[in-house]
Amino acid sequence: MKFLVVNGPNINMTGIREQGVYGARNYTEITAMIAAEAKQRGIEVEIFQSNIEGEMIDAIQRCYFEHMDGLIINPGAYTHTSYALHDAIKSIAPIPAVEVHFSNVHARESFRHESKTAPACLGQLCGFGDYGYVMAMDALIQHLAKR
Repeated sequence: MKFLVVNGPNINMTGIREQGVYGARNYTEITAMIAAEAKQRGIEVEIFQSNIEGEMIDAIQRCYFEHMDGLIINPGAYTHTSYALHDAIKSIAPIPAVEVHFSNVHARESFRHESKTAPACLGQLCGFGDYGYVMAMDALIQHLAKR
């Protein structure tokens, strides 16, 4: 199995920005943890980060063309604004996607309560910090096993 993890704007600043919200682990540490957890599960994982919406769309579309089995996406602030990312996720169906957020977006500012991208996904995990990526891997594994 092969999964793509797509991280959006400012995720590369994790560990630096608002540690009380996003945690103290830096982006390099988080990507290493994701890779280690994937290896334990026998999953090949590719991790991609961009602050540019179009580059994220290109990465999502690669899931289809490279025959990946699942997508894990943390769209950052694009979660609340990007119909284009929503459409990109829908365009790779039937490849399942899980949306991840470090913080519980529903307990924060009201503009964060609505996700434009979650309706295109299998589900949304939020509020579990960087462990959400591990939970998303397990959710995708379980979902794919039921197919």
